Amino acid sequence: MNLHPVIAALTEELQQRSQGSRAAYLSRMAQARDQEPPRRKLSCGNLAHGFAACNATDKQRIRLMDSVNIGIVTAYNDMLSAHQPLGDYPSLIKQHASELGSTAQVAGGVPAMCDGVTQGQSGMELSLFSRDLIAMATAMSLSHNLFDAVLCLGVCDKIVPGMLMGALQFGYLPMAFIPAGPMPTGISNSEKALVRQRYAEGKASRDELLEAESASYHSPGTCTFYGTANTNQLLTEVMGLQLPGAAFINPEDPLRPALIRATVEQVIRAAGKFTLADMVTEASIMNAAVVLLASGGSTNHTLHLVAMARAAGIRLTWQDLDRASKVVPLLMRVYPNGTEDVNAFQQAGGTAFLVRELRAAGLLNDDVITLRGPGLADYELAPALDADGRLQWPGPVTASGDEAVLRPAGKPFSTDGGLRLLQGNLGTSVIKLSAVKPEQRHIKAPCIIFHDQASLKRAFDAGELNRDLVAVVRFQGPKANGMPELHQLTPYLGVLQDRGYKVALVTDGRMSGASGKIPSAIHLSPEALCEGPVARLEDGDVVELNAEQGTLNVLLAPGVFAARKPAVHRHDHGSLGRNLFSGFRDWVSVGSEGASVFQFDEAPEDSA
Repeated sequence: MNLHPVIAALTEELQQRSQGSRAAYLSRMAQARDQEPPRRKLSCGNLAHGFAACNATDKQRIRLMDSVNIGIVTAYNDMLSAHQPLGDYPSLIKQHASELGSTAQVAGGVPAMCDGVTQGQSGMELSLFSRDLIAMATAMSLSHNLFDAVLCLGVCDKIVPGMLMGALQFGYLPMAFIPAGPMPTGISNSEKALVRQRYAEGKASRDELLEAESASYHSPGTCTFYGTANTNQLLTEVMGLQLPGAAFINPEDPLRPALIRATVEQVIRAAGKFTLADMVTEASIMNAAVVLLASGGSTNHTLHLVAMARAAGIRLTWQDLDRASKVVPLLMRVYPNGTEDVNAFQQAGGTAFLVRELRAAGLLNDDVITLRGPGLADYELAPALDADGRLQWPGPVTASGDEAVLRPAGKPFSTDGGLRLLQGNLGTSVIKLSAVKPEQRHIKAPCIIFHDQASLKRAFDAGELNRDLVAVVRFQGPKANGMPELHQLTPYLGVLQDRGYKVALVTDGRMSGASGKIPSAIHLSPEALCEGPVARLEDGDVVELNAEQGTLNVLLAPGVFAARKPAVHRHDHGSLGRNLFSGFRDWVSVGSEGASVFQFDEAPEDSA
């Protein structure tokens, strides 16, 4: 197959840009493989501690070192719906591994917080930092050096990126993800959004709102809208780190245990043949970028994908995503970019049809290693159980079952991916356009300055926002307060837009996978706390956001704007453990570099 010339050029440029850092990463992996081979350098006391709680058969297998010992890293907790089903997975994994003559141990757990629970709360300020903490917890779990392969049990927003970043530090081992899948469909997302807007206007009671939310988020499994969690699943699958079709099978579907068993078998087979470092390459990262754009995925991945790539020595940039977006068609419409949910996407053909169309259009690189081996051909297949209950991938999905949700490449919703890089005298930001109507993509209006979500809500309730406006919510960047998601603003701004006003949002914070119909310039860098230009804005300044042209500017004479003294604001970090993360706020990089506390080496000699 012929790779699209723009995607081919971007992949080649990514390889060239990453030569030093990728060489450093691969050198570290080779050194670790040779100097720290799993179990081989452990003393008798080390080994005895490591298998003390195992049964006699597993002890013998681990000590003989002639079979695979799988390290399980789990994000299980029973508060988070997407991770509650993972509680039974370790016992299934251990059983399957034993049947195959191998062993498995829970190496450790990682924190798994829910952005839905912390949305609009102080705890949200820990959300983005939890990704890097999860990476560290994953590395800590695997540092016992007992394992020949890794299985990560995780699904949601910061959890999958964090697990992958941590596991990549053990990239000389094979690794796979096992997800739990989405909950069944509840009330429609459009109905839920309508109740939220009615509540924002004071037209719905709190009981009515809670009833609607509970009918939407109602059972074990991932939330069904196409936010960061489900974007994680799609990207992980297309990177070959999950089995074909594993992402969007519901938790109670009989396919789930069959896919768990098959994943255990695949990761055991991979041991000694290929590694995580072989799977996460410039080509697979570019494939993930293409699928992010073609699906209208979460804007959080403009941070996460950059950070995950850098953990493997690959220097992906926002400019790469912006250029790719111009040639990647939008093939999915799932809420908030459409009316239906991920279950409808799965029923319409799911990942198998999406991969088929993108491969046929030359937009996915086949020069990759997946759990199924070389290339992505197997990822055009959908899993099924035969009459005897055995797992099969019987054939490709050749047509969409619902073109209102999933379309062929020759008939896209849009000829581009809808992600734009915005640049101008206010800095650099990104915007997601897949849910924004064309007539709403160019806004020029006076700005109103806020330093938190609550201030905007108070202004809305007071009737102060009934006009064309650009809402600027600043001091929300990673150094200021951990870059929280701000999509509690969406109902209020959505009401103003529905009233006929021209409305936009500009922020150094995040809007996540729930970014919707309001044009939102997010992840603005430099952030206000670092005296970025946004800190010099004042109420009434005219701000122009032109998403089609990729610009974001304040319409002031340069000398006048530059002469202003930046505003100053400090957050209270005293509650809910936020004080423990002061070091993270000091160390974190800008959004365009992944908003990460980690610094990855540029050259092999620097890695000592």
